[in-house]
Amino acid sequence: MGRYDDYKQRVLRISQRLSADGYFGSKSGSAGNVSMLVEGEDAVVVTPTRMQYDVMAVADICVVDFDLAPIEGEHKPSIETPMHIATYKARADVSAVIHTHQTFASALSILNQPIPPLFDEVTLAIGNVIDVVPYALSGTRELHDNVARKLTNRCHCYILQNHGTLCIGTDLDKTFTFVELLEKSAHIYMQALATGKPITVLPEKTVAQLHAAVIARQDREIARKQTNH
Repeated sequence: MGRYDDYKQRVLRISQRLSADGYFGSKSGSAGNVSMLVEGEDAVVVTPTRMQYDVMAVADICVVDFDLAPIEGEHKPSIETPMHIATYKARADVSAVIHTHQTFASALSILNQPIPPLFDEVTLAIGNVIDVVPYALSGTRELHDNVARKLTNRCHCYILQNHGTLCIGTDLDKTFTFVELLEKSAHIYMQALATGKPITVLPEKTVAQLHAAVIARQDREIARKQTNH
């Protein structure tokens, strides 16, 4: 078994599940991308560019360093790989990144509409807001910089204006649940907005307590990584 095979298998498994569940916009397309940070290395395991997920194999998954130099894989990595690397550089707690084109969150992306704290269980999982990252063309330095600036809010889900979403976490399984929570929240929020009635959000004190718990969890993960290295 190769050095990165376990990472590749996990990236492939989650990518195909996301695709089958429609989070990439279509069940047979190549939109969206997934990566994992290699523990203890400045390297990422990431999906290739322009390859359908339903026919993708472990050998198709790419491994590149933080300068995009290839380590393993015959294909070019996703065009959004620099955005993933910018995320890992900006957030030491993060070891998994999922970029999707999921329907309801993408609808909010063209409304330039963040999602406020609506439910305590969602806020405890992903933070105090699902903010919007300002638009920039896919694969550009401007987009990576816009993402990095927003990541300072210490949340786990973001809407990319006129594009899609970005969900980040300590591992791919947790990050997949963030994708699901984001879409659930976006769906409910859009239905509520459609009524034209006022939206109620969680009390500020509750939001502050829940978000503090999110940050404490992230700090523990950062400390774990520092201890192990």
